[in-house]
Amino acid sequence: MPQDQVRQAPIPGVSRTLAEFVAASSWADVEAQSLEARRSILNFFATALGSARDPVVMAAMRTLSPFSGAATSTVIGHSQPMDALCASFLNAVSANLLDFDDTHPETIIHPAAPVAAPILALAEMGKLSGREVLTAFILGVDVECRIGNSVSPRHYARGWHITSTCGIFGAAAACAKLLGLPADGIANAIGLAASQSAGNVENLPSAAKNVSVGNAARNGLFAALLAQQGYEAAPRAIEGPLGWARTMGDEPDLARLRDGLGRTWEIAKNTYKPYPAGIVFHSVIDACLVLRERIGGQVDQIESVTVQGSALLLARGDRPVNNERDARVSIHHCVACGLLLGAAGVPEFSRETVVRPDIAQLRQKVKAELDDQMPDGAACVILRLSSGEILTETVVSPRGSQAAPLGDRDLEAKLREGVRTGRSDWDADRVIDAVWRLDAADDVGNLLKSLRPGPAASLTSSN
Repeated sequence: MPQDQVRQAPIPGVSRTLAEFVAASSWADVEAQSLEARRSILNFFATALGSARDPVVMAAMRTLSPFSGAATSTVIGHSQPMDALCASFLNAVSANLLDFDDTHPETIIHPAAPVAAPILALAEMGKLSGREVLTAFILGVDVECRIGNSVSPRHYARGWHITSTCGIFGAAAACAKLLGLPADGIANAIGLAASQSAGNVENLPSAAKNVSVGNAARNGLFAALLAQQGYEAAPRAIEGPLGWARTMGDEPDLARLRDGLGRTWEIAKNTYKPYPAGIVFHSVIDACLVLRERIGGQVDQIESVTVQGSALLLARGDRPVNNERDARVSIHHCVACGLLLGAAGVPEFSRETVVRPDIAQLRQKVKAELDDQMPDGAACVILRLSSGEILTETVVSPRGSQAAPLGDRDLEAKLREGVRTGRSDWDADRVIDAVWRLDAADDVGNLLKSLRPGPAASLTSSN
């Protein structure tokens, strides 16, 4: 054939590339990532249990309850199940509500909430093994984070809440895998997800942010269910001229999306928070905890506090604090927690703490300054004391980062604390045991049902 008649095969679209990867991957391909997947799911349960009875979650339950279909799926922290779509929404909301969930550092995606919620809900609709669920989870996390990589950091900087906008792709791919769809069906599920991707950063200080995370989980499952029924999507719904990436602001970097596909795994990069606050504030908290020790807790000697950090830190956290949601994304409140309280757990970001006069007074002493040389996620805290002495503490790799990761026992302790602060009647040890042995479970649905406390368990836990 003459050279000018040679036709090169077109490069598959993003949906097809990811779908073929998901369809072809098996437990043998992902088994090495199983421990990190279970750590992520354990953290997912910890954060969901921590806010299971929060007024936001309870309001969402009241709203959805009249519309729930067959009650097949567990609502974490509760005894009464709901249908899979409603349970997916609620569990993703509760896992993300306290800003305490896992974090993929390159994108600031919180991977577990949008993916774990729908696949666990789906697993209760049929007999699925732990290995099947873990395989789908690992693949879903890879899909959401690779799509996130391809549009980061501009996507988030434009105001798109990347956990929501990319999480739906991971949810769709993972649920399609669990449904046993072929590559064509998985590609359609991913394309259908592109039409439902939404969520904005402006809503971060409010529970509206959590709605889009819940929708990412629920609508990802919905996309997979539609694809199962033969519903189709455009083959280039993500990267096409009028596709998802362009309408969201930028053409995707396809090399970042495809490179290492099936050889390197995004879940291996996952991190877990020791504090229920935006991850960029963790260095601020760590620095203040050290400074509190250095001044012997004599906070009344502090005249002023200066926090130096990157543009991202200031953009996210140099804000007035009007409520507990503001506090979780506030440089000023994180300083007050570290210096005045010597702790930064769920109670320190509660409304009762946020409105304390001494906390508010210390927040007023805090000033944020830009330091262009400081990497994202790092912070320098400078104290000026009434004696004229100046103390400085810089933290580049806070506790919970890849350089200083939380261990398995830390995550277990986090879950136990979540049960306590979330006022749940679930048994923490039963949840911990179930997650660690998830890879050996023959029926994840039965395992989840066993975690729901019955009347006797509820009575015992209240004594």
